[in-house]
Amino acid sequence: MAMEGSTMPTAAGAEPPDDDVVRYASIVLPTSSQSTAQGSHDAVPPTKEHRDPNLDVNLPYRTLTADANMAEYQCETKKGEIPGPPDSERHYKLVTFHENDPENPKNWSKAYKWYCTMVVAITCFVVAFCSSVITADIIGVAEEFHISEEAALVSISVFVVGFGVGPMMFAPLSEVYGRRVIYCSTLLIAVVFIIPCAVAKNIGTLLVCRAIDGIAFSAPMTLVGGTLADLWRNEERGVPMAAFSAAPFIGPAIGPLIGGFLSDAAGWRWLYWIQLIFAFVVWVLITFTVPETYAPTILARRARKLRASTNDPDHVTEQDLDMRPMGERLRVFMVRPFQLLFRELIVFLISIYMSVLYGLLYMFFVAFPIIYQKRKGYSAGITGLMFIPLAVGVLLSACCAPFVNKHYLKMVQKYNGKPPAEIRLIPMMASCWFIPIGLFIFAWSSYPNLIWVGPALGGFPVGFGFIFLYNSANNYLVDSYQHQAASALAAKTCIRSFWGAGVVLFTEQMYDRLGDQWASSLLGFISVGCCAIPFLFWRYGARIRQHSKYAYSSDDEDSSSDVGDVENQAKKRRQDPEAMEDLRRAQSYVSNP
Repeated sequence: MAMEGSTMPTAAGAEPPDDDVVRYASIVLPTSSQSTAQGSHDAVPPTKEHRDPNLDVNLPYRTLTADANMAEYQCETKKGEIPGPPDSERHYKLVTFHENDPENPKNWSKAYKWYCTMVVAITCFVVAFCSSVITADIIGVAEEFHISEEAALVSISVFVVGFGVGPMMFAPLSEVYGRRVIYCSTLLIAVVFIIPCAVAKNIGTLLVCRAIDGIAFSAPMTLVGGTLADLWRNEERGVPMAAFSAAPFIGPAIGPLIGGFLSDAAGWRWLYWIQLIFAFVVWVLITFTVPETYAPTILARRARKLRASTNDPDHVTEQDLDMRPMGERLRVFMVRPFQLLFRELIVFLISIYMSVLYGLLYMFFVAFPIIYQKRKGYSAGITGLMFIPLAVGVLLSACCAPFVNKHYLKMVQKYNGKPPAEIRLIPMMASCWFIPIGLFIFAWSSYPNLIWVGPALGGFPVGFGFIFLYNSANNYLVDSYQHQAASALAAKTCIRSFWGAGVVLFTEQMYDRLGDQWASSLLGFISVGCCAIPFLFWRYGARIRQHSKYAYSSDDEDSSSDVGDVENQAKKRRQDPEAMEDLRRAQSYVSNP
């Protein structure tokens, strides 16, 4: 959404150029009074953050200091530069994109942006596929290496643990070096270490290489949301994000389907060769067909070229001026997520809920073989077919995402462009019930003498509810924690990965001790209990944020006597005529994964 002739904020009090007209890229740039709140990353923010309607969590807030001018990465100018902070000897010139700059990923053709979107989505599908495909023949691994099935299941656990560890490294590296180099290097490492898995002579080799693959494969899952934000403007982002959001859930559902027939025909080692083929293909596609999309990296390269070609050292970017020291960056990336996890009730409970769901997904990979292979005597290939309803539910929910987004935009209008974060919980409050419904269907139709249809169809409502719950949770964390959102999401990813890794190790024992029906019912009761979480935050979320050190607090919430009443906030906001401007900058319901 372009706005011509607006006044552009500059860093450190520099005067905006009179002859430079800024075309805003999808959003209105923050005012100078917002810069401190936007860039503040001290261990404990000195003041409460206030709601920032211009938030883009994919900008390098965590690696740049509080004085950094994020306008450089968000605007296009006629001259391709804006005045930077004044120096005692000279004035810096911050390099920006030119108007209609072809190097700005948001200006690429829609067809090419869709191509890049599908490549990164397919990459995430392959990563998720690799995490689950080996569940089709855990027995084969146990028999060949003369170990228990529980020990063989560790090959799944160490892979999923890597999903929680890897982002702690790759997120900061991507903010310094860009996305493309992280994609290319980590996928290459993953491809290389799949080979020793396929030819392993002992369980130790298999586990070590699977752990390395899990860490390496976590990078695409970490970066893909940012890549799509690089490519698409806010008003365009809903459908591409919906298309992507299905990939991480379709992969685990398709993995056992393909893996079942493949292991029946060729043995468990081919479950790794198929991973190698898929991973190599996506590595080639990303390495050779998808260029760098991260604006700070693109502009940093441009600044270096300008300094070399003009012999003028004043062409710089904020990364050249205000990069945080490495020690401070490490504290932000390594310590902040755990501060949020254990100090913030919203982050803690949302993380617990998402961990339950993530664990449930991986429990299914063990529960389905128990029900169909051990109890009914089906082959691995036929058992894999039982995951189809789960995949269909995921696809259907992805198709519904644009309609959910449309509803959110209506709610934004109702609140005059300043909706409270709790509006993000509406899809969660509606879809949370699908999970226990599916679990109870799965539980009480799983008797060996009953037809196969019941447990398979139980996967449909579970798959349908997954995407709505994950997207709502992510959006709620982003809207609640604003510039701390990346750390909040990292905390959620870390704890859910460790829980998902652990549950596969005791699922079989749980089903043996409790019985098939009550084991699944136990999961259903736990998911019913978790349904209270979105309703709790709907009522008390604003009050919790008001007393939080890290969450934002809006003026309405600070002054409201009943901060938990969302409707009272709506009445206040409808009285604010300037708030309608925020409606034009409303973010999509589908946010970063």
